[in-house]
Amino acid sequence: MTSPRSAFGAALLRVEVRLRPWAASRRRDVTDDELTAEFEANRTHLRAVAYRMLGSVSEADDAVQEAWLRASRADTSEVENMRAWLTTVVARVSLSMLRSRKAKREEPLAVHVPEPLVASPDSPDPEHEALLADSVGLALLVVLETLSPAERLAYVLHDMFAVPFDDIAAIVERSPAAARQLASRGRRRIEAEAVEPDRDLSRQREAVEAFSAASREGNFEGLVAVLHPDVVLRANLANGATQHVRGAEAVASQALMFRRLEEFARPALVNGAVGTVVASDERRYAVLGFTVADGRIVAIDILADPERLERLDLG
Repeated sequence: MTSPRSAFGAALLRVEVRLRPWAASRRRDVTDDELTAEFEANRTHLRAVAYRMLGSVSEADDAVQEAWLRASRADTSEVENMRAWLTTVVARVSLSMLRSRKAKREEPLAVHVPEPLVASPDSPDPEHEALLADSVGLALLVVLETLSPAERLAYVLHDMFAVPFDDIAAIVERSPAAARQLASRGRRRIEAEAVEPDRDLSRQREAVEAFSAASREGNFEGLVAVLHPDVVLRANLANGATQHVRGAEAVASQALMFRRLEEFARPALVNGAVGTVVASDERRYAVLGFTVADGRIVAIDILADPERLERLDLG
């Protein structure tokens, strides 16, 4: 699968560069009310950090809550930049959660589709838009899941939030040079596997609608035509089962197997991109995130685990 590496890398480096300058003048003692106000002012930013780290809104909210508990017990009299300090607190919590998650899995999942942010295509959720910032597609989060916890932290904090390596080094308990290497390894993995999607939602919608129409009609050739030759389908199913299929004909065959569910499908925004929710009044079947590049579908990420679907706000 081809991808515009340099353009994608440059776009990623632009994400959240608003978090500057990192340093600020020394502050006076902070009262409880002031700390609360500053924390609430930065809550969306902290959720954005945690979501990129954890790939789960519910876990991100847990991480932010734990960060608040730690902040409320800490001596903040020497804190120079509250936003920066709170970022490192939530990053430490998220890193601990990632390591705990990894330790609990006897075997790593072949595919782990993160919990997506789902919104109506007609009225996007402003909070979701703020949480996603400059777009964190589901396919990118899937690749982030393949990084080690330390690589993910270093990449997310530095490349997405402009955190200096000196601060990252303190969190991962390594030297700044080692922290730089962690971020570099993560960046190479992202640039090798992630694809820069079409930003035009109408172009995305055209490809996804063509895919859905061909699926409904049982049109195998129509499906293959809208899929990139090296398209990848990744799915998390019930009871921990996973699916990983590559190639236009193989993915088209899978799509035809589930054509009976098309009657329950409705369009949605999934992590800011055109996607599909498959659900009836009685049951949630799946959420599909599509990555469209150059007018063709290059990745389909499916969350069809009933237990995880129940935790989602489907918009």
